[in-house]
Amino acid sequence: MTTLVVCVDRDGGLADEPVVGWEAVRALVTDVGIDDPGDSRVNSMLEALKVARDLRDENEPAEVAVVSGAGDAVRADRAVARGLDDIVERLNPDSAVVVVASAEAERLVPIVESRLRVDAVDRVVVRQSHDIESTYYLLKQFLADEELRSTVLVPLGATMLAFPVLLLLADSVALAVAAVVAALGVFLLYKGLGVDDVVAEIPGTVREAFYSGQVSLVTYVVGAGLALVGAFVGAVAANAASDAGVFLSAMRFVFEAVPWLTTAALAASTGRLADELLADEGVRSALLNLPFGVAAVGLVVRGFAAYFLERGGEIGVARIPELTLGPVTVAAFPLGGLERLALFVFASLVVSVGGVVFASYVAGREIPADLQSP
Repeated sequence: MTTLVVCVDRDGGLADEPVVGWEAVRALVTDVGIDDPGDSRVNSMLEALKVARDLRDENEPAEVAVVSGAGDAVRADRAVARGLDDIVERLNPDSAVVVVASAEAERLVPIVESRLRVDAVDRVVVRQSHDIESTYYLLKQFLADEELRSTVLVPLGATMLAFPVLLLLADSVALAVAAVVAALGVFLLYKGLGVDDVVAEIPGTVREAFYSGQVSLVTYVVGAGLALVGAFVGAVAANAASDAGVFLSAMRFVFEAVPWLTTAALAASTGRLADELLADEGVRSALLNLPFGVAAVGLVVRGFAAYFLERGGEIGVARIPELTLGPVTVAAFPLGGLERLALFVFASLVVSVGGVVFASYVAGREIPADLQSP
């Protein structure tokens, strides 16, 4: 009666094909151990060799093998199943002892049971991982990593310092806990969204813009100032309309701030376009269309905000003044909410289509051969 001592692995990377035999498994242990001495699968393969040796010492025929699967869960499990079928066909064992080193690998036991009688499942636990010495070295390695220290220890220490201060100032445990949790949430979003990487690149970008004389640096500053003005004007208007409700106050903010914000975006995009025009690489069509797209979006947003404000009684009906073009005179007339909204939407479509046509025209132009420099 032959017993198959099989070490199963679900993480992949051990071998593409099943490894069968004492010498083959021992060679695999050496290769994996040299590549990564801390790999727990080395211990599981050594355990498989030990179990096979003990069975042979008891005069019981035993074969040792290693089966590994890679990829997602389905591919890994099917790879292990194919490897087991190959081993069973070659060795025809009567039973199996399954050696696993993790909970992930233990999920493969039912696959072995569907092909062989499993007499035992040997779960390998590395003894050193439970020792105080191992914990000490893990902490020492953690403290030696500057990035981990700044990411974990600094926020933890700041939280522990801020919590008692907030308790003294706020005199409320709930308020102090809320403030600390909010600060931690902001930090996690700051790190998770990669804002820190963007912030770290800002000084270099600004320095490069100064040295290269980019126009966009000035327009970005102008755009930021216009955006602040727009936010201030919108906030003042929303505060004045606070009695009308939250929705109408928000629409008032949008209605008053959108012209400033649109102008800010136009300033920034125009500076970027100027930099592209001054460069030698040419201008991308998407960048050519950007100012037109910004203007079109601003018109649509302001039109919808005006419609809601007029229906809410916050602003009056728009009136088109009297126009005189030579012998033709157009009398003044009012524009209702829907008419004004339709006018804004039509204007945005005209601007958007004009931007596409302009970008296509500029991008499609070619320099004649006789004007190109030799």
